[in-house]
Amino acid sequence: MTIAKETKKGRVGYWQIAKLLGKSVREYKLSSILSIVFIALETLFECLIPYVMSLLINDLTNLDRPDVVINEEQLMARVLTYGGILLAMAICSFAFGMAAGKISAKASVGFATNLRKDLFYKVSSFSFHNIDKFSVSSLVTRQTTDITYIQMCYMMLIRIAMRSPLMLIFSVVMACVMAPSMAWIYAILIPILAVGFGVLIVKAVPIFNRVFDKYDELNESVEENVRGIRVVKTYTREEFEKKKFFKASDDMEKQFIKGERLLALSNPLLVFFMYISMLFIIWFGTYMVLDGRVEIGQISALITYGAQILSSLMMLSMVFVMISMSTACLRRVYEVLVEKPTIANPENPVMDVPDGSIVFDHVSFKYRKHAEKFALSDVNLTIRPGETVGIIGGTGSSKSTLVNLISRFYDTTEGSVKVGGIDVREYDIRTLRENVSMVLQKNVLFSGTIKENLRWGNPKATDEQIVEACRIAQADTFVESFPKKYDSEILQGGTNVSGGQKQRLCIARAILKNPKILIMDDSTSAVDTKTDAFIREGLRHSLPGTTKIIIAQRVSSVQDADVILVMDDGRITNMGTHEELLRSSPIYQEIYNLQNRVGGAQ
Repeated sequence: MTIAKETKKGRVGYWQIAKLLGKSVREYKLSSILSIVFIALETLFECLIPYVMSLLINDLTNLDRPDVVINEEQLMARVLTYGGILLAMAICSFAFGMAAGKISAKASVGFATNLRKDLFYKVSSFSFHNIDKFSVSSLVTRQTTDITYIQMCYMMLIRIAMRSPLMLIFSVVMACVMAPSMAWIYAILIPILAVGFGVLIVKAVPIFNRVFDKYDELNESVEENVRGIRVVKTYTREEFEKKKFFKASDDMEKQFIKGERLLALSNPLLVFFMYISMLFIIWFGTYMVLDGRVEIGQISALITYGAQILSSLMMLSMVFVMISMSTACLRRVYEVLVEKPTIANPENPVMDVPDGSIVFDHVSFKYRKHAEKFALSDVNLTIRPGETVGIIGGTGSSKSTLVNLISRFYDTTEGSVKVGGIDVREYDIRTLRENVSMVLQKNVLFSGTIKENLRWGNPKATDEQIVEACRIAQADTFVESFPKKYDSEILQGGTNVSGGQKQRLCIARAILKNPKILIMDDSTSAVDTKTDAFIREGLRHSLPGTTKIIIAQRVSSVQDADVILVMDDGRITNMGTHEELLRSSPIYQEIYNLQNRVGGAQ
C-alpha cells in the first residue's frame, strides 16, 4: 500500500514519516539550520545586486540631463563606490553560498549515515519472522539505493527547497518595488509556468515510482546469480541469465528515459517563458521610459528579477520531482523502521539459564498467522540435561523448525518451550542464546582470519582453547596445513575452504561457547562417516554436561544417541534408542535399510 493511500485512510501521513526519519538528523540539526540561514543570506545579497546595479545605471544615464552637474572625479568616485558595494555583495553572496554548500553536504551525509545505522540496528533486532517478511535483496536496496535518494532529497530540502522560495519571494518583492506598474507581467506568466511544471511533475512521478518498484527485482536477480554462480556455470545457463538480467535492466532504462524526457521539457519551457517575459518587459518598458514613468536601470533590474523568478520556479519544480521520486524510498525505509520485532525481551527477563533441560509442552507452530497448515503439530518432548538426542526424518518434516524454537528464533503458535524449567519467552534473549549454541544447516563464515571467525563463539578465547576446539571438531589437521595456520584469511562466505572444512570450523566455533545446549542441524553432512564419528566422540568427552541435539540424514550420525526422534509431517512419530526404533518405527527401518544396502551410505 502506498503512502498516499495510507494517508487517505488516516493510517500514516507524510508528517509521521518525516517525524520518524527526522530523528536520524540528531547531531546534524545545527548544521541543517545554519545551512538554511546561510542560504537565506546568500539569496538576499543576490537579490540586492540587481537593485544596486539599477541605481548605477540610472546615475550614468542621467549624466546628460541639464540639471545634473558632475565632474570626472565625482563620476569616478561614484562608480568606484557602486563597484565596491557590488563587489562586497558578490563576495558575501559567494561566501555564504560556499558555506551553505559545505555545511549542507555535511548535514545530508551525516543524516544518511545515521539513517543507515538506525536501519541496520533495526534489522539486527528482527526475528526470523521479520526477516522472512522482507527479502534480503529488498533490505539491501533499502539500505543502499533508497537511502541514497533520501540523502539527495534532504540535501535539496535544506538547500534548493529553501533557496527557491526565498529567491522567488525576494525577487517578486523587489520587482514590485522597482516597477509596480509592470508587475502584472509576472502575475500572468508565473501561474501559467507553474501549471506547465505541475503537468510535467504529475506525469513524471508515476513513471519514477514504477522504476523504484523494479529495483528489488533487479537486485534479487543479481544476488541470486552471484550466490548461485557455480550452479549457473554447471548448467551453462549464463546466456539465459544474461538475457533475464538485460530484460529487467532494459525495462528500467526505458522507464527512466521516459521520465527524463518529460523532465527535460522543463528547461525549454523555462527559457520560452523567460524570453516572453523579457519581450514584454522591454516592449512595455520602452514606452514607460519614454513617458518618464520608469528609468532604464529599473528595466534592467526587472529583467534580472524576471530571470531569477522563473529559474526559482524551475528549481522548485525539480525539488517537488525529487521529493516525489523519493516518496517510494521514504515509504520503504519507514516500513522497516516501524516494523516491530515479533520477539522481544519481557519486562523482567530471567538472566540465568539453570541447566540444559528442554521441554516441549503441546507445541504447535506455523510460520504465518493465517497459514492453513501447522509446520509443527502438538509436539510433546522432554530432554534431560546432558542428554544426547538425535533427530531424523525426511526433507520437510520440520526438524529444523523444531530446534529453532529452542533458541527462540520463532515463538510457538500454541503451547510452550521450556529451557532449564523456564519458558523461553521469560528469558533475556541474549542470555538464552549465549547458552544455546547452534550450528546451522547453512554454515556461514565471515571475512577475516580463522582465529577471528572462531572467536565469534568466545571473544576471550585463548589460543589454546581455539586449538582444543578445533581438535574436537576435527579441524586442527587442515588448519595446521595452511601456511599461516590459525591466522590464515577466510574469504567472505568461506569460499576458499571446502564444505566439510567450513562445517568443522563452525562446529569448533560453537564448542568455544561452552554452551548448556548444543544443536547441530545437519552440520556434518559434508564430512565422511569416520570424521563424523570422531566429532561425536570428542563432543561426548569434552562436553559431558551439555545437552546435545543432532539433526542428521544419516542413521550412523544418531544411532549412538540416548534417544532418537523420528519426525514426519511436523510430528514426532516415534522415539527411542536405535535398537528400539529398528523394531517399532517403519520410517526409521526404511531409512536404515536404504543406507545400509551394498554401496549405500554408512
